[in-house]
Amino acid sequence: MSDRMNRARLEATLRETFDPSPGALRVVVRQATDLDDDGRYETDTGRALTAEVVVEGLGDAPDESLVDRWNWWLGSLEFAYGDYAEFQVQGYRPDE
Repeated sequence: MSDRMNRARLEATLRETFDPSPGALRVVVRQATDLDDDGRYETDTGRALTAEVVVEGLGDAPDESLVDRWNWWLGSLEFAYGDYAEFQVQGYRPDE
């Protein structure tokens, strides 16, 4: 994980903004940190991947679950740049 992506800040910001279930929060934070580690987002967009950037991207998504928002945002990145599908959440079962 790069110095720009602070996992604790991302968790807190997502929790405050979207009030997700613990499982959804955990899986999205994991995917976001993996994406940051990869460096692809910064290479493609010229912007560092920060908690604020993630919240901004998810905020543009339809008002659905955090996982759905994440997948929607990654889908838009896939459409624009390609090669983001691997960071989408697959096979997630909502917390019961």
